[in-house]
Amino acid sequence: MAQTRETNKQSPSEKSDRTFDPNLLVKLYSAFNPFEPLPAGDPKYVDCQDVRGDADIEQELGNRMRLANTNTCQLYSGHRGAGKSTELLRLKKYLENREFYVVYFAADEEDIVFEDAQYTDILLACTRHLLKDLKEIASPRPILEWLKGRWEDLKDLAQTPIEFESLGVETQLTQFAKLTANLRAVPELRQNIRQKVDIYTVTLIQVLNEFLVDAKQNLPNGYNKLAVIVDNLDRMVLVKDGERTNYEEVFLDRSEQLQALDCHLIYTVPISMVYSTRATDLRDIYGDPQILPMIMVNTLKGEVYQPGLKKVKEVINKRVRQIAPELSLEKEIFDSSQTLDRLCLMSGGHVRNLLLLTQDAIGRTEELPISEKAVRRAITQARDTYRRAVENHQWSLLAEVSLSKRIINDDLYWSLLYNRCLLEYRYLDDDGEMQRWFDIHPLIQEIPEFKEAVAKLL
Repeated sequence: MAQTRETNKQSPSEKSDRTFDPNLLVKLYSAFNPFEPLPAGDPKYVDCQDVRGDADIEQELGNRMRLANTNTCQLYSGHRGAGKSTELLRLKKYLENREFYVVYFAADEEDIVFEDAQYTDILLACTRHLLKDLKEIASPRPILEWLKGRWEDLKDLAQTPIEFESLGVETQLTQFAKLTANLRAVPELRQNIRQKVDIYTVTLIQVLNEFLVDAKQNLPNGYNKLAVIVDNLDRMVLVKDGERTNYEEVFLDRSEQLQALDCHLIYTVPISMVYSTRATDLRDIYGDPQILPMIMVNTLKGEVYQPGLKKVKEVINKRVRQIAPELSLEKEIFDSSQTLDRLCLMSGGHVRNLLLLTQDAIGRTEELPISEKAVRRAITQARDTYRRAVENHQWSLLAEVSLSKRIINDDLYWSLLYNRCLLEYRYLDDDGEMQRWFDIHPLIQEIPEFKEAVAKLL
């Protein structure tokens, strides 16, 4: 049966006398795009450090890079959609203001398919982006000579019959880009490309470092250090090959190569890896990964945490202010403060969920204000998505965490962290010590299977 779409309509007597821009809903809908990180300095940005356990990427990652006499390699993690990309773009600006030339890229946009990502994919992506960003200040000759020496093995994989030596420099660079593009776009070539390149990764790193040394000697005025930020590696899907996983292959088995580029490095890492039994190995290699927690909207006792709720409302308010600064958030955008509060609390302090819920509620609205019914319908739809994400044996695990506010270091829990059914929160206690706790996503609370699992425990 086709699903009836509920919309928010008002009778003439209920409508405000204010004249609204007929395109206002269109503009509001676009303002809550959940998949675009905010650039540094964006007026819509909200500083949530105080309600995220004092997490500060500029101090915890950026300051270490600024103070270090040698290259650093650090890991950054958190739930997908928590706001990591926005924070990394802030870090990029922070570093640039301190004489760092920064190459930032999101690894999944053009280069890597995360369903089966491996280390070779990351190395090729780094090479392509470094060539793209630095070719004007450094000679790409070492890398092109490396490619030339292996062209007979690789030209079929780049799907070109052209002889490498006959090409100009720009066209040679294009051939390298074709190779990395095929790694993503042509699944049947992917494993062949990896096998051909993998045996030469040591020499590729060597020539890439020659290129980087040249680049560092010719940085534009005002820059004296080079940094690379590789974003979205936290989206890698866990793949097991016997007893090993692709997470271990990338971040542990290949750690020396991952750290070998002659510049400062930041990689994002899946949160389930940070909370795995290999966490101490990560720490020994990279130092402590920084984790971006949720905005804390509830306390350990389940009470509303007003400072966190205020911050979540501010996220919505700043986006609305860019479109309609004259409208009241709790009367003319939403039909009541209770409707707004419910939407904010149901996000769990997860920024992307907040934007998704708001955008869905706007999409169910024909005329402002957004009604309680539209918000309820958006919540119900999202709740059903979370219900389908939970396997039958996991309801009891979620029930346990909802009562204990802790997780056990076991792969049964890691997958629930990865798919955001479990969320991490932090706060500073009265002694200034950071405390970490976990809870289920609020959308799960009203799911019958979860309620039954809680009843069994009680």
